[in-house]
Amino acid sequence: MNVIIIEDEKPSARRLQRMLTTLGLDAENMLHSVEESLEWFQNNEHPDLIFLDIQLSDGLSFEIFEAIDINSAVIFTTAYDEYALQAFKLNSIDYLLKPIDEEDLRKAVEKYKERAPQHKPVTLDFNDIKKLLVNPIEREYKKRFSVKVGQHLKLINIEDVECIYSENKGTYAHTNEGRNYLLDMTLDQLEDELEPDVFFRVSRKFYVNINAIKDIISYTNSRLQIKLHRYNEQEVIVARERVKDFKNWLE
Repeated sequence: MNVIIIEDEKPSARRLQRMLTTLGLDAENMLHSVEESLEWFQNNEHPDLIFLDIQLSDGLSFEIFEAIDINSAVIFTTAYDEYALQAFKLNSIDYLLKPIDEEDLRKAVEKYKERAPQHKPVTLDFNDIKKLLVNPIEREYKKRFSVKVGQHLKLINIEDVECIYSENKGTYAHTNEGRNYLLDMTLDQLEDELEPDVFFRVSRKFYVNINAIKDIISYTNSRLQIKLHRYNEQEVIVARERVKDFKNWLE
């Protein structure tokens, strides 16, 4: 089966790619914008199945179908319920709300396989899409964590979190009070939950809050070291491949 992913957030695209691999699907091609997708479809054989993010960095992915007749089946991925309802009106197989759940993904793939011989070109009603855009949808990001402390549940406001890190198969939030709390989510699951203007994943092990950064120091192999106001249990290093994006994020 020929599968491609169209998703502007590269960490989310890589996570979906890994999840598909566990289901026996190899999505080698990942596209990240409307412009890139249009060029790809004009020069390549269309795939059997597309995992398609609705909101891309340079526009709505629906624009791809306005320009090109695509015969692939589509599973939409979106963080917006309103867009998901629009996707249901199309000749789509399914839609998945972010962050994508493994069981939901498995069911969507099974649904595709059942209907695969019947799929037809995707058709769109662009007037409905324009109506959706009249009132822009504000994305809701995580505002707090609920953590267990002994026999009690404690609420931690997201603005009080300096960093989130993984250690010994656990995920922890470090607060500006100098406390560590075990979370029930992985760093990958947090990718679509944290406000990107505030939190940045500097490495496979760390997210940092921009408001908690005290100092940034040049480090070996073109990397950067971050000093936070309270957290000092481990070195917080910006991975070399993320340094450029990190610098852009700071601005």
